[in-house]
Amino acid sequence: MDLTKITSPSFLKNMNKRELEILARDIRSFLIEKCSITGGHIGPNLGVVELTIALHKAFNSPKDKFLWDVGHQAYVHKILTGRASQFDTLRQFKGLSGFPKRMESEHDEWETGHSSTSLSAAMGMAIARDIKKERNYVVPIIGDGALTGGMALEALNHIGHEKTNMIVILNDNEMSIAPNVGALHNILGRLRTAKEYSKAKEELESLMKKIPVLGGKVASTAERVKDSLKYLVVSGVFFEEMGFKYLGPIDGHDFEALEKTLEHAKKATGPVIVHVITKKGKGYKPAEEDTVGTWHGTGPYKMETGAFVKGNVQGPAWSSLISESVRKLMKNDRRIVAITPAMPVGSKMEGIQRDFPDRFFDVGIAEQHATTMAAGLATQGMKPYLAIYSTFLQRAYDQVLHDIARPNLNVFIGIDRSGLVGADGETHQGVFDIAFLRHIPNIVLMMPKDENEGQHMVKTALEYNDGPIALRYPRGNGIGVPLDDELKTIPIGSWEVLKDGQDAAILTFGTTIPMAMAAADELTKQGINVKVINARFIKPLDSDMLHELMVKNMPILTIEEAVLQGGFGSAVLEFASENHYYDVEIERMGIPDQFIEQGSVDLLLDEINLTKEEAVLRIQKLVKSNSTIGTKQV
Repeated sequence: MDLTKITSPSFLKNMNKRELEILARDIRSFLIEKCSITGGHIGPNLGVVELTIALHKAFNSPKDKFLWDVGHQAYVHKILTGRASQFDTLRQFKGLSGFPKRMESEHDEWETGHSSTSLSAAMGMAIARDIKKERNYVVPIIGDGALTGGMALEALNHIGHEKTNMIVILNDNEMSIAPNVGALHNILGRLRTAKEYSKAKEELESLMKKIPVLGGKVASTAERVKDSLKYLVVSGVFFEEMGFKYLGPIDGHDFEALEKTLEHAKKATGPVIVHVITKKGKGYKPAEEDTVGTWHGTGPYKMETGAFVKGNVQGPAWSSLISESVRKLMKNDRRIVAITPAMPVGSKMEGIQRDFPDRFFDVGIAEQHATTMAAGLATQGMKPYLAIYSTFLQRAYDQVLHDIARPNLNVFIGIDRSGLVGADGETHQGVFDIAFLRHIPNIVLMMPKDENEGQHMVKTALEYNDGPIALRYPRGNGIGVPLDDELKTIPIGSWEVLKDGQDAAILTFGTTIPMAMAAADELTKQGINVKVINARFIKPLDSDMLHELMVKNMPILTIEEAVLQGGFGSAVLEFASENHYYDVEIERMGIPDQFIEQGSVDLLLDEINLTKEEAVLRIQKLVKSNSTIGTKQV
């Protein structure tokens, strides 16, 4: 079937099982081919092919509302709603988003880059439907891993209490990104193996319907028998106790089972959970055999072999460098404990997990719990290391402020994927953490210029005993500098002069240092000598160096791969104001007041004018302006 000719999912209504199976095969082939070129979340989408087809056959989108809790599972949904022709641009600049996007299609009802939000949003949509007296189905599709998120449990509790009409699809593939953890995972494991419960329950209900009406005594006895069977066969049927009608588990790759169960769910009153078992990566052997999450999201790969296409890599992956530095220090310090909210693979913590299983904790998709757990460890004299993506740290803001910083606890936060991350787009760009952390009292915030300084910052953080300290590091690989064998600490709040100059100063850190150095070299050719400073401590600032610059009325340009509002540049402006340096010319470069779309980092930097060329222009204007001011003052 030519998938690019699909304009809406209505064509599915009259398809038979054989035709649906052929369509599923064609979609898998299409996804494997397209993602081999663009990269993407191939494993999760191969697992939901039949499920997505069955949902669109059973329901009527966009009247019926689909909410994909894990947005990266929506590729098949995009194909069935008329976007197959755009897949050559998947996750590319100005192209098709890798996540649901409301502006992209009327079928994308809910935008999701993070997990565990669909049930709360679905509750809002269902309440609105009922207030407006409309008739439509609200169908959130949530993964078993997402149920480890507290927000999902809060929503389950409310939905069950209100007895809201809703059909929740629990897509259970036994993994989120890495293998799932926790008691809920174990409950689902028991349900997967308890098919005899569902069968026995159906047989008992059928038998009960045949019993003549002999009064309440028989009815109540029958109910007790039914409940006893439930507890006998399945220890603690979690969802039914939460107020949901539970259907399943069913094979998520069996069209007949899916159709029968979905039709049953549509006839039910109140909230229903349809427990669907799927195989992540189904239909593509390399992805099917993945047990650690390698095929969750990938770059380009060779379709025939599954071998990944490697780019021009120079230094080690930043995530590996930081985690390995922590691992080395854990050998001689039993106080160090490592924590991750479901990202042991993404944050490259496998070495820690292997060598120190008693001091490594993957808490599931539970960023708030991970953060406060780290605080609890710190109260007992431990040295917790919390590895968390910048975009996920947003979810734990209150815990950082209230539970870590307020009591001034010694927690080391490794902020992975800081800065622009590229193809994952708006939901994942790690550009807000400086602005939402910098104003919190007690916290230290730093970012290294290269991987060697990065490993020294790890030691600095783990030996720091005056409160919370956070280390930002980017996605991708380092620049390939030599690594010192012995780790050392860096004085807190100290900056480093990388290039001397007297006409102007560039203050920057991390990934934008090469840009600043290149701009300074270009300006030197024009006779403008620029001092380039590695402002590696974003908080506290190096006040001695700032006083030195501002006393001389040296023009200053700040550059940061983060939002300008409340960012590092704002801190420098605040310093100038508080110390009455009103005549110092200060310019800021950074992320403007907008969400940054998907695309390669280089293209995105060009799009927002965060470039060497712009830095050269800004310095030229600053020097010219400063010269004019100096002439007038004379």
